[in-house]
Amino acid sequence: MHDISTFENRIINDNCLNVMKEIPSDSIHLILSDIPYGIGAEDWDVLHANTNSAFLGTSPAQEKAGAVFKKRGKPLNGWSEADRRIPQQYYDWCCTWAEDWLRVLKPGGSAIVFAGRRLAHRCICAFEDTGFTYKDMFAWSKEKAPHRAQKLSIVYEKRGDIKSAENWNGWKIGNLRPTFEPVLWFTKPYKIGGTIADNMLQNQVGAYNEKAFLKYTDGPQNIIRIASDKYDKGLHPTQKPLKLMQALIELTTEKNQIVLDPFCGSGTTAAAAFSLDRKYIGIELDLQYYENAEKRIKLLKSKSF
Repeated sequence: MHDISTFENRIINDNCLNVMKEIPSDSIHLILSDIPYGIGAEDWDVLHANTNSAFLGTSPAQEKAGAVFKKRGKPLNGWSEADRRIPQQYYDWCCTWAEDWLRVLKPGGSAIVFAGRRLAHRCICAFEDTGFTYKDMFAWSKEKAPHRAQKLSIVYEKRGDIKSAENWNGWKIGNLRPTFEPVLWFTKPYKIGGTIADNMLQNQVGAYNEKAFLKYTDGPQNIIRIASDKYDKGLHPTQKPLKLMQALIELTTEKNQIVLDPFCGSGTTAAAAFSLDRKYIGIELDLQYYENAEKRIKLLKSKSF
């Protein structure tokens, strides 16, 4: 196992399962990560073995609409009995890395995780079963959200069933517009019998900085309204706003503390940490996204001098 300084202020192109094993215990102040949601939106988001020829394909309608996710996922009901096990398999996948997350965090340190609405509960259970304390859930309220629910009447019209189309006019297939994303907030337990105030003196984490958080939000609440701007797009299909990551970093850490993102994608967490005078560690397996993150950080560093 290496000294923590080996990893500081680096983006590492590797599997986080390997790298996390080398990070010292009780060394990280915050883990902030937009993990895969397990809904099959992209190849890296397929965390189960139940695939078939239609899965991750495309349709003319999707291509024409220019949807955020241009590949076809699976219906919630699944196509086979094996598909019904996908939520359990997502839980199993979270358990493969959650233990190392718990180990590397300082007592009282936070792990803040972006998780999809469909399987967030499985992520929560995996973290709790690993030993984390589930502290709270944020709702990130998005300014825009694609709505792909299909009219049921259109389905019947294409079948030539006009009577059914008229009977079910106004009904849709799919979900309501997804205007928020859950952001899960976990903490590593601190000394039994101690207090958060005690832990702050010993480990400098555990409480939250309301004053800093209010620079980004309209109140000390768990509904966060931060919109993406033009710089928050184009580097990754699930890229999050820089200001959103800055708000979460300032909520839970001080300057010079260490922020880790094991699924760092295009490096938004690392960029936010650097801009706030925190030390960052990013881990990304995909070479293209890793290179995007590296270029992003280098650009930020060049502007800071």
